[in-house]
Amino acid sequence: MNFAKLIDHTLLSPQVTEKEIINLCQEAKQYGFASVCVIPLWLKLSAQLLRDSDVKVCTVIGFPLGANTLDTKAFEAKDAILNGAKEIDTVINIGALKSENYALVEEDIRSVVNAARGNALVKVIIEACLLTNEEKVRACEIAVSAGADYVKTSTGFSLHGATVEDVMIMRQAVGAKAGIKASGGVRNKDDIKSMVDAGASRIGTSSAVKIFA
Repeated sequence: MNFAKLIDHTLLSPQVTEKEIINLCQEAKQYGFASVCVIPLWLKLSAQLLRDSDVKVCTVIGFPLGANTLDTKAFEAKDAILNGAKEIDTVINIGALKSENYALVEEDIRSVVNAARGNALVKVIIEACLLTNEEKVRACEIAVSAGADYVKTSTGFSLHGATVEDVMIMRQAVGAKAGIKASGGVRNKDDIKSMVDAGASRIGTSSAVKIFA
């Protein structure tokens, strides 16, 4: 398997510079990664740099807390698409999930899915490290019901990133109905293989060049 084609080459730090984004995009083309994942500030530049390549441009919505309003997330998604996003990683409303307000969680996800429909894939970040196993399953089921293309383990900005156990739980929850993105803490090819064997179909990492160099 060509693991490079599974990689979202990620740089989401608030202090990231234009030079670093240019380098990120050059690396993604060089290694043939699936996408670059950048904060909205650098979305338009990334799209320009990658317009003649197969590398997709991904950005984040409601990041990293997931606590934005539905209208805000929908606007972010529409703005992202206008600026060149082909993939969108949106954080669920974690507080609503823990409050068992599942209708709001689904409406939240659907607001982004509807805004992106036909223009960008939507990956739903469930922030698994903050959830019980039951909540992980419910979050995945709701994401699929709302039309998401992928469910994603983590933002990488909370307690910890992806675990093999979480990926297995998520894959069992969604079956073949959605992809699984494992993100956070993936630092070598053994980590990638473990996540793929557990059911991941995309890997988000800021260590991609170190892994593949």
